[in-house]
Amino acid sequence: MTESPPLSGRKAQAARNDELIVAAARDVFVADPSAPIAKVAEQAGVGISALYRRYPSKEALLHKLCSDGLATYIAIVEDAVADQGDPWQAFETFMRRVVEADTHSITIALAGTFTPSKELYELAVGSGKLNAELMRRTLQAGVIRPDVSDADLGVIFEQIASIHTPDAARTGELRQRYLTLLLDGLRLPPTTTPLPGHAPTLDERAGRWIART
Repeated sequence: MTESPPLSGRKAQAARNDELIVAAARDVFVADPSAPIAKVAEQAGVGISALYRRYPSKEALLHKLCSDGLATYIAIVEDAVADQGDPWQAFETFMRRVVEADTHSITIALAGTFTPSKELYELAVGSGKLNAELMRRTLQAGVIRPDVSDADLGVIFEQIASIHTPDAARTGELRQRYLTLLLDGLRLPPTTTPLPGHAPTLDERAGRWIART
C-alpha cells in the first residue's frame, strides 16, 4: 500500500491545531454546553482566528463533535455485527468498547442545544439500523433477555456516561463496574460476574457536592 506523503509544515500545524481544537471543544462543551467558543481556543492554546478559520461558528464545532462521536460508535457496532463468534461475547465487547469510547457524554451534554444537520441524522439512522441488527442476532441466539430492545441501548449508555469523578481512571473503573451489573441483568442464563474495582467511597460521593472553581 502506498503511504501518504508527509504533510507540509503549514498543513501539519493546521492538522495539529485541529486535533487540539476538537479535543478542547469536547472537554469544554461536555462540561458546559453554554460555554463560549473563545474558551475552546483558550484551552486548545490556539488563537481565536485559527479556530474560526476551521470552524466558523460554535454550531459548526458542535456538529463536528457529534459527527466524530457517531462515527466512533458506528465503527464499534459495525465490528460487533461483523463478529461471527460467540453472540454474547460479541455483544458484551460492543457494550464495553462503547463505554470506553465515552461517546454518550456528548449526547448527554449537547442533545437539544443545536439543530442537527441532515448528515448527522443520516449517521444516526445508520447507527440505529446497525443496533437493530446486532440486537436481532443477540436475541435470536437466546443469550439476552427477550424483552430488551435496541432502543434501550442509548438509555443504558447515557446512564453509564453520567458517572463522573475528578479522576479519569477512577471514572472508567466505576463505569465498567456498573456496566458489569447491567450486563448481568441482561444476560441469559443469569450469571454473577465479579465486579471490577470497588464501590464508591463516602468521600467520593460527598465530593460531588464540592463547588468547582
